[in-house]
Amino acid sequence: MNKFVAVAGNIGVGKTTLVEKLCAHKGWTAFYEPQDDNPYLADFYQDMEAWAFHSQIFFLTRRLRAHKDLINHPGSVIQDRSVYEDAEVFAQNLFRQGQISPRDYRTYQELYQVLTEFLPPPDLVIYIRASVDTLTKRIKMRGRSYENQIDPGYLAQLNALYEEWIENFQCCPVLTIPGDRLDFVANGGHLDLILAKVDEKLTGKEEVNFSRI
Repeated sequence: MNKFVAVAGNIGVGKTTLVEKLCAHKGWTAFYEPQDDNPYLADFYQDMEAWAFHSQIFFLTRRLRAHKDLINHPGSVIQDRSVYEDAEVFAQNLFRQGQISPRDYRTYQELYQVLTEFLPPPDLVIYIRASVDTLTKRIKMRGRSYENQIDPGYLAQLNALYEEWIENFQCCPVLTIPGDRLDFVANGGHLDLILAKVDEKLTGKEEVNFSRI
């Protein structure tokens, strides 16, 4: 049976890398996060208040289009960041910071709520949890110039919202990966453990425990 899996997590946590590795091992098709083609992103990092609403609408539109495309895909698919994160984490954070006005936020939320009512949820969400120190190191390693000025406080706020979101998320099962301890890039054993845990979650079994790492 074909599966729909979404990988969730903060900026720099390793979502794209994990998506690539899961695709390589399982033959799934990847649907990646729209990023470099967002015409507002560089401006957003320079002036969040001026460009936050525009950037979030762009991401929401692209994410919803990808959601529709992957549902119609003939095989199993994995998505790099879900539509839920855009609304429940990033847009929520910008609104709480005052970067998105109440009027714009109501418009955004209404659009999100209406559209997601028609979208079937994933079979599994893989949430990669990592500390701000880990996120900061990984962001520096990948060397994207427009991310160099990201405030660690901003990452901490996103982390708090991720925890709030994932605690209340009930659309499908969630697999939480301890990103500070599991290095699925350099350690093949850690990747094998994640692959086994993904299989368990998708089949309803619970045998592998990350706490032994």
